[in-house]
Amino acid sequence: MPFPDLWSACVAVSPADDPALRALFWPFHNAALVLPAAPVLFLGARIGDWPFVHPHVTWRCEQPFLPFARPLRERGIEVEPQLRDTGFAMTLLLPPRQRDASRALLARALTATAPGGWIVAAATNNEGARSLEADLRALAGPVQSLSKHKSRVVFVRVDPNNCDARLHEEWRALDALREVQPGDERFWTRPGLFAWDRVDPASALLASELPAGLRGRVADPGGGWGYLSMQLLRRCAGIETLDLFEADARALDAAQRNLDATRSTHALQVACRVHWHDVSAGLPGQFDVIVSNPPFHLGRADAPQLGRSFIASAADALADDGQIWLVANRHLPYEELLRERFPQVRMPVQRDGYKILHACGVKR
Repeated sequence: MPFPDLWSACVAVSPADDPALRALFWPFHNAALVLPAAPVLFLGARIGDWPFVHPHVTWRCEQPFLPFARPLRERGIEVEPQLRDTGFAMTLLLPPRQRDASRALLARALTATAPGGWIVAAATNNEGARSLEADLRALAGPVQSLSKHKSRVVFVRVDPNNCDARLHEEWRALDALREVQPGDERFWTRPGLFAWDRVDPASALLASELPAGLRGRVADPGGGWGYLSMQLLRRCAGIETLDLFEADARALDAAQRNLDATRSTHALQVACRVHWHDVSAGLPGQFDVIVSNPPFHLGRADAPQLGRSFIASAADALADDGQIWLVANRHLPYEELLRERFPQVRMPVQRDGYKILHACGVKR
């Protein structure tokens, strides 16, 4: 595989490249706060030097995004995609950018933290620091904050008398699966997922170009809440099995529910499976068809190497006569790699800033 585990290599940034993480621990460096010896909950945990700077702490770490979770595990830190523990003396969190998802995580932190305990959260200035401070204040009462590393860290001692119980319940519910209906589509989703409340136009374009004759064992790497997989089931009667691979564990329940609903509505007998999986580490099994809208961003920056790693994993997992269909922004340079791995490469469509690429017959 030419790009082994490239996704993890890209996203497992050093602490110097993660200003929100550095800011999160600033109150402990300047003695504004003290980490307790009792277990500390870390929601949205990312790799850094904190386990070694604070070796006396027992950490309980949650990270649903597998390329962030794996580096923690490789350092010997236990991490789960979701935790339900409560009663913590301190909860740290790095909230996501999407505001409803951030508010849901703040509500989770309040649920998990014992009265008298501390909630500590951080975000960069250009990714919602002011909103984070306002939201934590509205939820839990008067907060303290510090600015560092072009970020803000906000902290509050949990006092039930200062907490807004109504807001707490409302924000806890924000993370629940919900059914949305943008246009003609209806699907289950939750805030914080990619294109969580709409059909991504690139995926819609790819779905519109997929031939009805696709058949056999099919994979959807980076499938999110399942849009492309749903379209494959509706359009391609020859599919025998369908496997959706997604790095964000928060998407899996939605994806499974959407696939089950599609199978039920259309009376399909196709075996559908969803997997919490880092596609850049390879794809398990062998497939006849792979269809994907691969990621190409890290934060706000283009990262075409992510799409290249998806292509490499797909080529390795395809049968000799297998084929890949993918969509990409027009400027992304995927054709060269496709020609290295496939004897037949073409661009059936280029429209609205996107291109559809089709390749078949893997070179070994």
